[in-house]
Amino acid sequence: MSDALRFDWDEANTQHIASHLVSPEEIEQVFANDEMDIDYDVVGGEECWTVVGETDQMRVLVVVFTMREELVRTVTAFEASAGVRTEYFTAKGR
Repeated sequence: MSDALRFDWDEANTQHIASHLVSPEEIEQVFANDEMDIDYDVVGGEECWTVVGETDQMRVLVVVFTMREELVRTVTAFEASAGVRTEYFTAKGR
């Protein structure tokens, strides 16, 4: 994803990710830190992508998002499982 990404944040999606102990800043860091695509699906007619990536503090998160016009709209985000973290770091050569 591009460094020039813009995000669509509102009370609904920030509260939802907060329930998973994730902040909007962490989501933006995942995209800035070279996230890795892991899934794509069409749900209710809307394209949804799932990526895994790390925050500046090396917290590995799974992020599900859609694009609304030119904005990244986070659907959900949560901490990656141990297995996903291992796969992610292996794929990144670490």
